[in-house]
Amino acid sequence: MINHVTKGIKVSVKTLYDGSYFKNYKLHFSFNYVIKITNYSKNSVQLKSRHWRIYDSLNANIIIDGEGVIGEKPLISPGESFEYSSGCLISSPVGAMRGFYNMIDVNTGQKFRAYIPTFKLNAPQALN
Repeated sequence: MINHVTKGIKVSVKTLYDGSYFKNYKLHFSFNYVIKITNYSKNSVQLKSRHWRIYDSLNANIIIDGEGVIGEKPLISPGESFEYSSGCLISSPVGAMRGFYNMIDVNTGQKFRAYIPTFKLNAPQALN
């Protein structure tokens, strides 16, 4: 598991290779990831949006921006966590992801970024 803490917000990531698939007549490699966001700060925070950079060793980087995560904008109180799972397809067996969540401190109204650490996407057959 990979972790990073920003302003008391800990983002932990666990990845899992899910296999390879053909999509639109091209081979893709599927990866799942589970993210746990834990609030170690004194105030409640809300996740408003996300920014992802997906690195694919055979293609250009993919940038994804969007509201919330999995259709939610979770409010996370001090000492609580929010966990979700998602996934991505890339065209090579080796890649990586990183990004950040745009957060707001509900008590002060201060906006900040909680950084998602870089995590590797490696298909087992690609690692000799």
